[in-house]
Amino acid sequence: MNPSTLIGIFASILLLISVLFFTAESPESFINLPGLAIVVTGTLAATFISYPLKEVLRVVRLVGLVFRRENTYARDDINELVAMSRLWFKGDVRAVEKALEHTRNPFLRTGIQLVIANTKENEIFDMLRWRIARLKAREHAEAQIFRTMATYAPAFGMIGTLVGLVNMLEVMDAGDLEVIGPRMAVALLTTFYGILLANLVFKPIAVKLERRTEERLITMNMVLEGISLITKRRLPSFIEETLNSFIANYNDEIRDPSIKPRPGTDSASAKG
Repeated sequence: MNPSTLIGIFASILLLISVLFFTAESPESFINLPGLAIVVTGTLAATFISYPLKEVLRVVRLVGLVFRRENTYARDDINELVAMSRLWFKGDVRAVEKALEHTRNPFLRTGIQLVIANTKENEIFDMLRWRIARLKAREHAEAQIFRTMATYAPAFGMIGTLVGLVNMLEVMDAGDLEVIGPRMAVALLTTFYGILLANLVFKPIAVKLERRTEERLITMNMVLEGISLITKRRLPSFIEETLNSFIANYNDEIRDPSIKPRPGTDSASAKG
């Protein structure tokens, strides 16, 4: 389970509990199933009209990614690239081909296969960059669907509010003024549902998917750099150090406070 998603769900539940039990005389006053149906059904209907069926069904399956911690397997890719670079540096092509049979990263496998086939370096890069661009475009479109749903939900909430206001005006015309307050509250609840779904469900999922894409692109560019170094027949040790820089985590890229400077080299000593 993704810990940040778990914290977000817990905080959302606390928010709803606070709204239901501490800001209303009765928790049932925030329950309006017809209004919720207007928001959910309208949002789904508009989404299916806006996008092809296969794209909508695909992103529904992606919702599960939000709830689990995804591993990019960057360390495994580095180990495989370094191991293959050692074999390639020795000229053992058969061993490289055998290692490719156990490579689970199709992007890495394609790149090494192109290297073995003596494909020109620029052609290898064009092919791999095209695959990176394709993945980026596809996953951006998937996240955009949830951003579109976040736009539709408040709009259909307003539609539900307008429907409720029309019903309220009919009651006023009949002269039954005692039910105006409850009817007004029910009318406003649909807007509440729309804003809640947009900002606690659809937008967070879109941001999570976009962040996942960024991490995957970093890994793919790391693999691309490793393949580039292999084609240039760089030393495996150099390749390993270069690839490790892609996943190195420094709190400060300029200064590491955990390392003490040598005596006489700090700024105070230099001034003296």
